[in-house]
Amino acid sequence: MMNKLTTTAALLLLSTWALAADSVVGFWKTIDDETHEPKSIVQLYEYQGKLYGRVVDLLKDKQAKAALPGSPAILGLDIIWDLTKKGDKYRGGEVLDPQKGRVYDCQIWLEGDKLILRGSLFGIGRKQVWLPAKDFKGGASSPTPRKPRLK
Repeated sequence: MMNKLTTTAALLLLSTWALAADSVVGFWKTIDDETHEPKSIVQLYEYQGKLYGRVVDLLKDKQAKAALPGSPAILGLDIIWDLTKKGDKYRGGEVLDPQKGRVYDCQIWLEGDKLILRGSLFGIGRKQVWLPAKDFKGGASSPTPRKPRLK
């Protein structure tokens, strides 16, 4: 009896760990498209069944401002909002390029341990590869979304 209980508990723990390993929720290191160097840390988090992303650290210019009305700081800015999981991808939401002030349709999915983000406008777009920010310490554990003022 005790052996069955131990085996069941171990299987539950392993299946929970396996599901968590496939989750996009967590901290991700963004890579600059031009320099190919790490640029920022974005926390992807779920809120009321949707996926959001907030810049929680800037690795170069900590004072950088977004190209948005009022020039808000990029640090602390939500740049991804309203994605819904459909199959193995998150879709139906938007991503903000804070340096250009442009908003794109967004899809996110995992390929191995890498996160792929595709931003597009009218079907034309590009992909970015984000890496796990395993060495990042800090950030809010369960933030509330704050969509920035865009106009």
